[in-house]
Amino acid sequence: MALKLYNALGRKKQTFKPIEDKNVGMYTCGPTVYWYAHIGNLRSYIFADTLKRILLYYGYKVKHVMNITDVGHLTSDADTGEEKMEIAARREHKSAWDIAKFYEKRFFEDSAKLNIIKPDVVCRATDHINEQIALIKTLEKKGFTYTISDGVYFDTSRLKNYGELAKLDIEGLRAGARVEIAEGKKNPTDFALWKFSPKDKKREMEWESPWGTGFPGWHIECSAMSMKYLGEHFDIHTGGIDHIPVHHTNEIAQSEAATGKKFVNYWVHGAFLQLKEGRMGKSEGNIIRVDNLIQEGFDPLAYRYLVLTAHYRSPLVFSKEGLAAVQITLNRLYDFIKRLKSVNESTTYKNFSKLISKVKKEFEDSINDDLNTPNALAAISDFVRETNKLLDENKLGKSQTKQAIETMFDFDKVLGLNLAEVKEEKLSNEIMEKIKQREEARAKKDFKTSDKIRNELKEKGIILEDQPDGGTRWKTINS
Repeated sequence: MALKLYNALGRKKQTFKPIEDKNVGMYTCGPTVYWYAHIGNLRSYIFADTLKRILLYYGYKVKHVMNITDVGHLTSDADTGEEKMEIAARREHKSAWDIAKFYEKRFFEDSAKLNIIKPDVVCRATDHINEQIALIKTLEKKGFTYTISDGVYFDTSRLKNYGELAKLDIEGLRAGARVEIAEGKKNPTDFALWKFSPKDKKREMEWESPWGTGFPGWHIECSAMSMKYLGEHFDIHTGGIDHIPVHHTNEIAQSEAATGKKFVNYWVHGAFLQLKEGRMGKSEGNIIRVDNLIQEGFDPLAYRYLVLTAHYRSPLVFSKEGLAAVQITLNRLYDFIKRLKSVNESTTYKNFSKLISKVKKEFEDSINDDLNTPNALAAISDFVRETNKLLDENKLGKSQTKQAIETMFDFDKVLGLNLAEVKEEKLSNEIMEKIKQREEARAKKDFKTSDKIRNELKEKGIILEDQPDGGTRWKTINS
């Protein structure tokens, strides 16, 4: 079954076909580094990481590019308001450059805690001012720009298919129903390519240009940098659904106006993370960071697992209770790997290969269906339950548990839960002797002694689980 992706450009699932055989160019809209990323922001990057991992799983060579917005993002998508980096610099009494450096570093630290693979190319807007100016000059030569008092703007009326991605009601917008209009703009959908610095003060981040001193608009950076590193036409562009109506719509407009070519083949967007009371966001003042989860005793990868339990295009409602339940599920998955590693018997179950084949097919059918990770996790859960049952009945030997481990590690290339780092736990001879004594007490129906030993071991962090065959399985409290 071929990999299918829901393409926002057309609003339907399409079979993925790369432009160049087994090579994939993929661009992700990165963070604006004026504040900490919250777990809602990071959901989008986990989704992009999962897509990248699936492509790698199938043997594609992926060139993944992500921008860092360290200049040009105003507080309003309508090219009005103050620039976010300037606000942050004033808030923290630091330079805008120091703000950008600090929050970019923290973003990648949080990404690493969530086991997100770092992009192959990380490009900052401030490092690519010349490329952005060159792209604006191209648009100017082709007649797509005009200048007003606060900057250089893209004339969207010159592009016949403007708004195709978002299916915008252009006539309705022209009536002024939805979009704030800056003074001098010809059309409400026109957007800034270059903003002029205020005449009464000097900005920290500003550059000379053919049009005057200023800084690039938010949208132009993604077109300039994606085309520099991936070419004028590439495979996949990812981001949050909030980018569809303005940012990604404008990227398409300026890129295709400049090159005369189709910009991107597949536009793939992730839905929001929500709290019970609504959307999580910096402006709402209700952000939760990865470090907040760690401080409360959660494994960051439990949050990654939680994200995978919902389809990337569906809203995900976050709660601490839900995360706690997922933490237990993740711990059981780690415990399953430990249990498989502990098997040394030479027993063989003749139908186990069929069970392996079944879960592989269900897993791949799921991820091929527009990254349906909830179904993939359900298939794995069934496999774990059935395999544990066979282990309880002493039907699996070392060769087959090794096969099960390899299958789980293969799945984890997509899931990113670090299953390969799970270590087999060993107990001291003293503890093992205690477990043996308890089994002997159980056999004699001496439940008083049996319960006493169980409680003693529990105080030492060892949980005992009695098996149907009379044996005992143990695990540590943290496993």
